Amino acid sequence: MTSAAEADWQLFRGDGVPRAVTLPPAPPWRRFTPAPALRPEQPYVIDPRHADVVNAALHLRRPLLVTGPAGTGKSSLARAIAHELRLGELLRWSVTSRSTVQDALYKYDAIGRLRETTLNRDRGEEQASIGSFIRLGALGTALVASAAPRCLLIDEMDKGDVDLPNDLLTVFEEGYFEIGELVRLPADMADVEVQTLDHRGTVRVHQGLVQCTEFPVVVITSNGERDFPPAFLRRCLRLELPVPDEDRLRTIVAAHLGEEALREADDLVDAFLRRRALGELATDQLLNAVFLRAGGVDLDADGLLDAVLHQLTGAM
Repeated sequence: MTSAAEADWQLFRGDGVPRAVTLPPAPPWRRFTPAPALRPEQPYVIDPRHADVVNAALHLRRPLLVTGPAGTGKSSLARAIAHELRLGELLRWSVTSRSTVQDALYKYDAIGRLRETTLNRDRGEEQASIGSFIRLGALGTALVASAAPRCLLIDEMDKGDVDLPNDLLTVFEEGYFEIGELVRLPADMADVEVQTLDHRGTVRVHQGLVQCTEFPVVVITSNGERDFPPAFLRRCLRLELPVPDEDRLRTIVAAHLGEEALREADDLVDAFLRRRALGELATDQLLNAVFLRAGGVDLDADGLLDAVLHQLTGAM
């Protein structure tokens, strides 16, 4: 016999019968409306010693290199800084093996401009500004002059090319870059509106130069898969985030889901710690388990807890 709670939980039953369902509220950390800039920020639990390192980086205007295992809150730290210091929308550059500093600064759509120029000429219409075909990337947008610094997350730097850290050094030290396509324009076209990556839409660039007035708050994350050059490390402050111990795990659960959910989660915390001792687990996996438990889901049924608290490394 299926209980009412189980029926509510089983949105999908695999019986091939279409039915009208209403999805329950998502976990707080998986809600995507309103827009990210306006979405209520989830609490970030940080050790005072680690907060001191963040503050040192803020005072020194140096990038913060954050390392640690998956799920220790490396990327979330950047969002927490942007939110707490009211630095506006977080700019994010997710690094891949194909990432280049050039792409993070700006992209120029030469083919699109050529096509548009040809069409407008054939129609006898006015030519579009070159700025319509230039879009600043996350790093480029972060370097636009503004009264307050922007917050930039460079996520998983160790996934990039081995030369990527060294390629960033000049930008980090000088705080500016040039848009080559605009530098070459005649004097009467010195000011050009180009597109940005954030809500501002466009920004005016003079003689192709983009230069910050306040160096952005830069948070660089790394999973520790490889070392970085000494010259790059010298320009960063390093923060190693450890896996949370039991007390900190309980604090995190209470901060995200409330004390009542924590009181019903002793066995889940214990199970999480036992499994983490055997292989890598992330803190958000524990939050997922507690959230389901708080919603009345029986995690002991049919190995569901194994699916939620699966190891992130090792055999599948």
